[in-house]
Amino acid sequence: MIKRILLLAVLLVLAWLLWSGLYKPLLLGLGVFSCLLTLYVVRRMGYFDNEVFALRYNLRLVGFWGWLGREIVKSSIEVAQIVLRPSLKVEPKVVALGADDLEPLDQALLGNSITLTPGTLTLDVHEGRILVHSLTAAGADAVLEGEMKRRVSALRQG
Repeated sequence: MIKRILLLAVLLVLAWLLWSGLYKPLLLGLGVFSCLLTLYVVRRMGYFDNEVFALRYNLRLVGFWGWLGREIVKSSIEVAQIVLRPSLKVEPKVVALGADDLEPLDQALLGNSITLTPGTLTLDVHEGRILVHSLTAAGADAVLEGEMKRRVSALRQG
């Protein structure tokens, strides 16, 4: 358990330092406080006691991030085209994606991945159902095709 706590602490501190980019004493102190508070809350949630939440994605997660990065770029270009050319048809749509076959952590990962992709927004994750708002009908269809869900599901296997 100590190894998990230290690993998460190192990851949190590195993320804070990389994303902050400001190294003034007050901000560093707030960063340390934020990381310690996060570790405290995560510990209280039982994160380190439960194997369900173990960091067990290995290198498959890096491949998923690469794929997700490409999807984000493609979606960004599509949204930019819609914004720059008002003649393109915008058809907002809300769809429900079944995810009851995924574990809660995987459902959260899927919901966050959908939200990171421009033009789509996860509205709700409840009882194995993910409610997604899409800017276009094509985006809604892409969510329902389930490629992202399949890739999130594949992170746990193999």
